Amino acid sequence: MAPSFTPRSFTRRLLCPLFGLSILIAAGCQTTTTTSTAGLPGPNFAGPSIRPPAYTPPVIAAAPQMPKPARPAPLPANVPASWIPIASAEHREWTWIVVHHSATEVGGASRFDKDHKAKGWDELGYHFVIGNGSDTPDGAIEVGPRWPIQKHGAHAKTPDNKYNEHGIGICLVGNMDNHPPTQKQLASLTRLIAYLADTYHVRQSDIIGHKMTGKSTDCPGRYTDIAEIRRMVAARRTMVTAEAPGPQPGDELMQAAAR
Repeated sequence: MAPSFTPRSFTRRLLCPLFGLSILIAAGCQTTTTTSTAGLPGPNFAGPSIRPPAYTPPVIAAAPQMPKPARPAPLPANVPASWIPIASAEHREWTWIVVHHSATEVGGASRFDKDHKAKGWDELGYHFVIGNGSDTPDGAIEVGPRWPIQKHGAHAKTPDNKYNEHGIGICLVGNMDNHPPTQKQLASLTRLIAYLADTYHVRQSDIIGHKMTGKSTDCPGRYTDIAEIRRMVAARRTMVTAEAPGPQPGDELMQAAAR
């Protein structure tokens, strides 16, 4: 019996070989693709390798070196700190040391400061006051407000004012027209003058009494012996400035005052 032939069966017969051919073609394409990529590197799922830039540490500027404060100069042996001017004091050349007496039997720096202000002065005119046991102990050395700042004095007025501008004023409390200074006053006076004369290079002949400035006065009193004070100071000084030969400034006035 011959097989029946229908349109559907014809289509099946036609499509089956075509389907098989398509499978072969697909397989051939796959084989070709696989062969063409065989030499390529395998897939990398870690992402691209990125090299970070080299690390350069930041440059930190060194802190500026602050200058070390200057160490204060050591005090001379046995010298009170109050005798040393403050660091910010003005520079002044001291040429003379002028000795005074208060012409009163009592007193001290505080009392004289009030008296001088009452006269219209700015403050105590002396740089130092040496007590006699009244307001302050006998021989006590008081430092006036002018000295720490190296301010000019107001104790020996002259037309050119040189003894105020360049003279250190020291007042002995007491009336030396009636009696000499006490032994403690003299000891303190010579110690103080020796230090000042050495420090500021004051000549022996320029250690003077108030009346040796040419002022019409009896100060520092008839019983204050400047020549003896000079000798006592010279014995205590560590450095005596050489004196020029012949009469020294003030010598004639001192001799006249002694007469």
